[in-house]
This record gives sequence, structure tokens and C-alpha cells, in this order.
Amino acid sequence: MIHEIVLEGNAFINGSFQHCCIGIDDGKISAIKKILTGDKRYRFSKQILVPPGVDVHVHFRDPGMRHKETFQTGTTAAACGGISCVFDMPNTLPQTTTVSTLKEKITYASQHSLVDFGVHAGITNENIQHITELALVANGFKMYLGSTTNALLLSIANLPSVFQQLEKTRTPVLCHAEDRDCLKRHFFKEKNLKDHHSSRPPLCETKAIQEVLKNVANYDVSLHLCHVSSKESVELLKNRSPKVTCGVTPHHSLLDIEHLQLNDAMYKVNPPIRPKEHRDVLFEALCTGSVDILESDHAPHLLEEKRRDFSEAPAGLPGVETMMPLFFSLAVKEKLTFPRFFEVLCEKPAKLMGIPKGVLKVGYDGDVAVFDIRNVTKISADRLHSKAEWTPFEGWPAIFPLSVFIRGEQVVEDGECVGKPGFGRHVTKRVDND
Repeated sequence: MIHEIVLEGNAFINGSFQHCCIGIDDGKISAIKKILTGDKRYRFSKQILVPPGVDVHVHFRDPGMRHKETFQTGTTAAACGGISCVFDMPNTLPQTTTVSTLKEKITYASQHSLVDFGVHAGITNENIQHITELALVANGFKMYLGSTTNALLLSIANLPSVFQQLEKTRTPVLCHAEDRDCLKRHFFKEKNLKDHHSSRPPLCETKAIQEVLKNVANYDVSLHLCHVSSKESVELLKNRSPKVTCGVTPHHSLLDIEHLQLNDAMYKVNPPIRPKEHRDVLFEALCTGSVDILESDHAPHLLEEKRRDFSEAPAGLPGVETMMPLFFSLAVKEKLTFPRFFEVLCEKPAKLMGIPKGVLKVGYDGDVAVFDIRNVTKISADRLHSKAEWTPFEGWPAIFPLSVFIRGEQVVEDGECVGKPGFGRHVTKRVDND
């Protein structure tokens, strides 16, 4: 058989690297063998072939805040960072809380995205009765239990009603877990990162997680707890149900306030970056399996916005382009294993969202990223593609992909984006990944 596309190289297959050929037809991996023939053939003799990342948590600000980020700029950054699929959050303008706003965002993104994408619907106190109809369009749901940027607040008292409706769907729900009343009690005007940590303490996170776990236990619902930020939360989640997953971000697992300039609002984010003891536990949990998913929580703001007085500066950090390169470098340095790296960044995010991505396997999408482990560079904002034009990881070592293929089409070549806006597809098919 002659395949449309064949990629040859040292590929990560079934938990280890092995030299093989990957055949791709009609956008799907159709064969993985020692020798294959193809109409178009790519040979990577000195590089490695791996599944691209899946980012379940991005804020592309589109529509309504396109001065911060658009689907075109955000997905260009994603592609150049080795990410083949992103899932956009609902706290845009307008908020995606209705079928019409969801469809409008999907239509717009389909015309501008360079990578495949999904869209989350926001759950509010007002739209709970519409969850089943929203699930026909949304890839996932997001509920905010505490205030954050343009948030859609949901009362904890409404959790039973939410889970009762979600149980009727096969749609996962992602949760920003900070207890609103707890945040109100601890609020004060902040002057620096230490204040921000104190005004949004780990207690507010654990209280929200406890409430969510208590309520979801009675329902058959797939629940994901986003951006866990504290050692207390990691401990609380150790004996969670298999239906409950949790994620951490690069900034929570790699940064701490003891090694940052305290008055620097560039690092202001919700939940906050915390002291080193929390960072160490989060990174260890990521490496050992106590945490399921690495997610960027890409939340771009412009430099002039982040340079305001600390209390007035918006919370959020860009990260979709640097997440995979940062952790690829750490895997090469053996700070975490490659199997674990691909599990938290590729396989488990794809499994959560029920899409045929995240592994190099016959029947799955023909998504392949090509890396050269010798190609270590330092992250520099002037070479990134987000409209934010800054990064919290300036100067950090990273390994960016040389090539990225999505459904067999090359969207990154020699480290440069060659994909076209509108190539990315809205992912709709849910699969039971094994």
C-alpha cells in the first residue's frame, strides 16, 4: 500500500522510542511499521517524532478583547509550541454561555484557527437548565466558584443541580476551584505577590475542592479541577475518584514567590503563584502521577496592562507556546520521564476531552511533532507569537519543535509557522480512549 504521507524517524510508540515509519491517510494514522512507502515522504534521521500536546485550558480573548489575543495569533503560538489542539474558555466578551454564542465562536474560530480546537461553555446560576442543550455544541463546561478575570460565577449551592444535569451528558466539566465567600473574607488591597498569595490563600482552594468532591460523588460526571496551586490541594486529591482529574500549570509548578520580585505584577495570576514549598509539591506530583494534566491557562494581557499598579493590574499569564518546550527540556534533563511527560501533556488531556489525539496510534489523528533534543534555546519574548509580547519564562531553557503535522498537514516547518488560518477544525467526535 502506498500512503499519502509517511514520516520516518525515532518515534515515541507504546511507551518507548523506536525507529519506524508512520503512514497517514485522510488525516489519520493508518499504519506504523518498520518500512512504509508514501506519495510524500519525510525522513527525520536525527530528530524524534512525538505526539503534539493538547491544551485543555486557554483564554484567547476572541471575540471582544482581540487587542489581547485572537484565535489566529493564539493558535499560531500553540502550533509553534508543539500544540495541535486547544480548548478555549468561556470568559470572553460575549461570554459563551448560550448556544448562539457558542456557535458564533466556533464559526469564527473555524475561519481563523491554525490548529484544531474546542470551545467550553460557561455554567452560571442562570443557565443550569440549559446544560443538556449546551452539551450538544460545547466540547466541555467550565464553572467558576470564585471571582477571576471576567468570570462567570456559580454558587456552590447550585452544584447538585449542575451535576444532575451534567450526568445526562457525556461532556466533561472543568472547575476553577476557589471558594467565593472565603475569598471575600481574606480580601485586602494587595501591593505585591506575597499579598496576592495571602488574599487568595490555599484554604479558599481546598474549601472549594472539598465542596465539589462532596457533591460530585453522587453523580456519574467527568470532573477536572483546573490549575491546582497548593500542597494542601494535592494532599486532598490523592484519594480522588477515577472520574476526577486535576491539572497544574507551568507557572505554578516551576515558579515561586520567593524567587520573584514581589512587586512585579507580571506574575499576578489566579490562583496565585505561591511559596517554594507549594511549587516543589506540585512539580513532584506532576512527575509521580498525583496530578493528571499539564495545562497552560494561557491568559494574555498586554505589557502596559501588567505594568499598572499591582492592585489594578489584571491577573493572568501567557503560556501556550512555552509549555511543551519548557517541559521537553526538563524531560531531556531527566527531571521527569518522557512517558510521564507525554502522559500529562498529550495522552490524558486528549482522553479527558474524548478526542483521537495525544498518542501515535493507528486510527488516531495524524498529529506528529518533530523535536531535536540537541536544539536547546533560551525563551525570548521577541521570538514568540502571542499578542502579549512577553513571557514569565524569559531566558529559561527550552526545546521548540522543528516541525508539527496536524492531520498529516505540516503547519510548522524549520521552527516557523507555515499553516494557514482556517486550517484548524472544531473537534466534535468523542472517543473512549484506551
